[in-house]
Amino acid sequence: MQRQYRERVSMKNPVHFCALGFGSGLIPVMPGTFGSAAALPLLAATISAPSWMFISLTLLFAFIGVYFCGRTADDMQVHDHGSIVWDEIAGMFCTFLFIPLTPLHLVAGFVLFRLFDILKPWPIIVVDKRMHGGAGIMLDDVLAGLMACMSLHAILLLWPF
Repeated sequence: MQRQYRERVSMKNPVHFCALGFGSGLIPVMPGTFGSAAALPLLAATISAPSWMFISLTLLFAFIGVYFCGRTADDMQVHDHGSIVWDEIAGMFCTFLFIPLTPLHLVAGFVLFRLFDILKPWPIIVVDKRMHGGAGIMLDDVLAGLMACMSLHAILLLWPF
């Protein structure tokens, strides 16, 4: 992360700490991938959670992410800096809606989410280009997560593993 932006955030600030993916977004290479990986222990902690709780957490992460990401972007004075990765964490939760959290499913969902997040097919690219602020930062990753989720459901229908 460029020093000028890093000096504008503090890991002691709980909003920055969360927006930066508990520090995973500060890794200088592939912060989005490491931010997505930061979601894995959180997902693992929900393995035995009922569906309603998983859905509630997913919605909570998405909605508070608008604030976390928007506030941190404002504090950094740059829109959607690569180190802001809470949106990846929320997107990963969207990926696993109604998917059993097995190790193989986690790997497949992780790969699918990263593909959609990186390639940004329509409509993700439209949202990424046109929306700003915390909602814009969050929505493209939520859409990537939902597209990964639909793809994973289709794969599991055709080839259950």
